[in-house]
Amino acid sequence: MGSQREEIGEKVFGSFEEYFPHYVSQHSRPATRWLHFAGAHLGAVAAAAALVRRQPAGILALPLIGYWVARGSHRAVEKNRPATFAHPLWSVRGDLRMIAMMWQGRDDELTRIARDQGTIVLDGGEPDSA
Repeated sequence: MGSQREEIGEKVFGSFEEYFPHYVSQHSRPATRWLHFAGAHLGAVAAAAALVRRQPAGILALPLIGYWVARGSHRAVEKNRPATFAHPLWSVRGDLRMIAMMWQGRDDELTRIARDQGTIVLDGGEPDSA
């Protein structure tokens, strides 16, 4: 019998490197990723503006704005539940890696990673669509 987490349908990962492709698969549509990108940057600008105005509480704008834009993208675009709930720290790290890859012009690579998570390899052969 597996762990309780496995029994309720949450995947268990041994490392962030194992988790990241799953994380990307939860952001399979470019619109979701770009809304995450925009939300993170909007939150960062709001937090920076708060610091410039010497309003340290405004630093909370970064996670709040970023999270709510991202949450909305999952609801409206992906129609899924954000990975944040099952793996909060790895999700933040996944966001940062995903956004960095987008800055590097690697959004197509993210699309391929997401697509590859939807395939099954049987007997070491060619991937078949799941």
